[in-house]
Amino acid sequence: MALGASIHTSQRVIQADDFFRGMYETALEDGELITAVRFPRPLAAAYIKFEQPASQFALVGVCVARTPGGVRVAVTGAKYCAYRCQELEHALNRAFTPLAARGVHLSADGLSSDLHATAEYRAHLIPV
Repeated sequence: MALGASIHTSQRVIQADDFFRGMYETALEDGELITAVRFPRPLAAAYIKFEQPASQFALVGVCVARTPGGVRVAVTGAKYCAYRCQELEHALNRAFTPLAARGVHLSADGLSSDLHATAEYRAHLIPV
């Protein structure tokens, strides 16, 4: 999502932004198979994961990509599926600095809470 990838299937091309629909749910139709995934080359990109130590799954994972079209930010582990974080994208498009990211305060509404981390903690970790 952060890189603006496209998923090529046996029937069509799906943009990564439209591919993830929910927990274990994608835009694939019955009988449709992924044949390729294409990633445009970013100007710069990085992925950081705050992991749950026992499972090594992401409590929160954030990918930031600086692309010719602007900064894109994708988040995993914080909701039921991966999503783009518009608040961070706006801040980083104004100033591509860690300070700009740290200045973003996200709402915990809609974020997951479980025995590993609260929604509030996840909201705090995303801009970090």
